[in-house]
Amino acid sequence: MSEQHYREIITKAVCGKGRKYSKTTHTICPQHKPTSILGCWVINHRYDAVRKGDSIQIKGTYDINVWYSYEKNTKTDVATNTVSYHESIPLKMRPDELITDELDVIARSTKQPHTLEALIAENGTDVNVEVEKEFAAEVVGETKVCVLVHPDKEDAHYQDVKWSEEVSDQELKDSIDPKFLERRPPREFGGRKRGERGERGERDRFEHSDRDRFEHPERDREKDRDREKEEKFEDKKS
Repeated sequence: MSEQHYREIITKAVCGKGRKYSKTTHTICPQHKPTSILGCWVINHRYDAVRKGDSIQIKGTYDINVWYSYEKNTKTDVATNTVSYHESIPLKMRPDELITDELDVIARSTKQPHTLEALIAENGTDVNVEVEKEFAAEVVGETKVCVLVHPDKEDAHYQDVKWSEEVSDQELKDSIDPKFLERRPPREFGGRKRGERGERGERDRFEHSDRDRFEHPERDREKDRDREKEEKFEDKKS
């Protein structure tokens, strides 16, 4: 069995945790005397968290909207009220593992505030809304940990890599010629050497002949007249 090696490293780790579930009852005062409650919801939740001793102090706000009917269920309205709250989350700390006093606080709302029950109060004009929520908090600080080191081990992710075939992005960029498409082979007589014949050469010859005829019509008519005179002369001679 190979000898085991350990190293001490300094890193950031969780040095304290806490969690708290709470229920809060808020009183909403609608503009009209409610007859019945049709619905209630909580929106726009915002909060901040700071560490104070061995606890996390959370201060936040949210909006409560109560949809109700009034005037014997003939009309409806929505009452909106912004409420604030304060929660203290106790922490289970590991103070012996901390190296510095600089700590980072992480607070998460594991259960967003939502309505459990909304009832008309005994006075008949207000609405009592019960809201539940839950928070989880962590404290992160620098600490010293001891890890087991395997100097002869290799990460399995890199074992099958063929390093000789790997090309870096910079090498690939340097090997690409951006002017490659701008280069064209020299054209001489339609891309063929002088004196060569073939399908391409014959086509070029006819193309040149047609182009000359189009560009020089007077010269072509003179050639036709000379050809007619020669034919007439041959007929008389025969």
